Amino acid sequence: MNVRSLIGRVPPALVCVFLLAACAGYSGYGLKPGVATVSDVIATMGVPAMRWLDADGSEQLAYPRGPSGPQTFMVFMAPDGRLQRIEQVLDMEHFARIQPGKSDRESVLRLLGPPVPQWTAYFKARNELVWEWQFCDSWNQLARFDVLFDASSGIVRTSYQRQALMGFDGVAPFCGR
Repeated sequence: MNVRSLIGRVPPALVCVFLLAACAGYSGYGLKPGVATVSDVIATMGVPAMRWLDADGSEQLAYPRGPSGPQTFMVFMAPDGRLQRIEQVLDMEHFARIQPGKSDRESVLRLLGPPVPQWTAYFKARNELVWEWQFCDSWNQLARFDVLFDASSGIVRTSYQRQALMGFDGVAPFCGR
């Protein structure tokens, strides 16, 4: 039996259930704060890209969904190993927390998660490192957020947002939310 004939025999309702389950794992939707454990989070969302353990025993896990997906989910676990909350961090509220002259690479990583590796650049003439994330702006269009660091000290010089590359029709692509 080939794949095409198999797909034609799957009831549409079953396809919808599968797609909804895939979306739930993507964002952690369905994980209950105070109930879910680290094992539950990893079983649902996968292995995190980054993980930090704090002195009090709490833990933070980063789940970037780029470069195509404009989201990064931060999972915060309490010292008892239970889920506190899940935040989508690629938004203006989180970007505003980055302070030029004060924030450094580690604080930006903990705030936004890892940047898209292929969009990271070093400019030798300025001794500047640039990290970039894709996100959905307040107009529901794909945009990019850049953080520029002094490459020697790792301190943020500046940050800014800009529209993502235009589509073939000259319009920035819309997000699917």
